[in-house]
Amino acid sequence: MALQRTGQYRQLPLIPKALLRQHRAYEKFDNRFRACARLLQAIWREEQQLPAGTFAAPNGQQRRIGSLIGVAAATGGRNFLSSDIAHLVRREMVYREPGAFIDQRRLYGNLLSSMPLAFNLFAPLRFDPDFAARVVRSLIPDIDLAKVLHVLFEHSPGRDRAELTNDRTAFDIAIIYERTDGERGLLAIEQKYSEGTDAAAGDLGPRFDELAHSSELYKAPMSAVLRTGPCQQLFREHLLTYAALHRGDYAEARFILVAPRHNHLIQQGAALYASHLFEPAPGAVPFLNIELERLIEAIAWAGQFDYAQLLYDRYCNWLKVDLAVEEALRAKSKSWASVPLAKSKAVGLLTKAA
Repeated sequence: MALQRTGQYRQLPLIPKALLRQHRAYEKFDNRFRACARLLQAIWREEQQLPAGTFAAPNGQQRRIGSLIGVAAATGGRNFLSSDIAHLVRREMVYREPGAFIDQRRLYGNLLSSMPLAFNLFAPLRFDPDFAARVVRSLIPDIDLAKVLHVLFEHSPGRDRAELTNDRTAFDIAIIYERTDGERGLLAIEQKYSEGTDAAAGDLGPRFDELAHSSELYKAPMSAVLRTGPCQQLFREHLLTYAALHRGDYAEARFILVAPRHNHLIQQGAALYASHLFEPAPGAVPFLNIELERLIEAIAWAGQFDYAQLLYDRYCNWLKVDLAVEEALRAKSKSWASVPLAKSKAVGLLTKAA
């Protein structure tokens, strides 16, 4: 029976350890989604004929991991889906905002990292503002968008600014657009792939308490749930978006999470965060949870179907994982024939059953 990702198997599999080890993708503490994503990236790397990268542990031991690429391939920009995107990434690193924190080893060499995914997703929007406008309108049909002005990576309206969040919180992507009335709007985007939403270390500080109250976004502004665990990062970035709007930088703003449909920890965290929010009032900053798969569909709809296929194949083609699991399971299966019962004994059993 052929496997259909949209049919019989709606959840991702618990991958056998032997299969993960075969692709150098076994990591003891991976959750279900991350193990599947790591295997998918390892398979993609093998298809692209890229060498596996090496991880150096704190104790000095080194081992190859299938979801990393080798130094030469990483330096050559092979974590990105085109040479144009790789060039954009290098230029962004040279001109990154003061104070921007970007782990360049992960960016260039880690196939699982969300930052290379952010560039692979949004670089085409940066290259073509008209295309970007079509993608955004597809995702947010009610938006008043005349044209896209900027697509920025690792952007903050102001790091360590007291009138904002007084810390170094930033957005993975910021799309700044112009409305039909000439005013500017902001789409502040947090991008996730295999990562969770673990809380950052340290106290958020009193400024977040002030913003939580003044924003009127939250049913219980002082809830500890918002400040810990899966909600903290969303809380920080949502309030940064609100603070930029309140300062007068923009006439309207939205805070958006983009994450895979099957990343259950991210999706559960997003649902928990959303449950603490009021319905957005006029002039407030709504929170939107957009599935990665939906964004890729919007890219196809807006005119880049072939590129959308490349994105889907790399990041969301779970059928590759299903087929690898099926092959591994069948390799363990052996055919055998049941030992037939003696004729007289079989007749007796049938008589009793009747």
